[in-house]
Amino acid sequence: MTAMTRRQRLAVWMRGRGPTTVGEAASRFAVSERTIFRDIARMRADGLRVMGDPGRGGGIWLRAR
Repeated sequence: MTAMTRRQRLAVWMRGRGPTTVGEAASRFAVSERTIFRDIARMRADGLRVMGDPGRGGGIWLRAR
């Protein structure tokens, strides 16, 4: 799977899921957490509104347009 395809699938997965963690996303896509952080950075650079709350009980999600 290419990085672009993974980012597209990650966005679809996040939209259908609501708040999730980087660890859950990494497990779902069989990549490292660092890769998910890079994907999120790229998604934000491409204009997607990926939101996040750090720490215990936090998570990441896509904000509605």
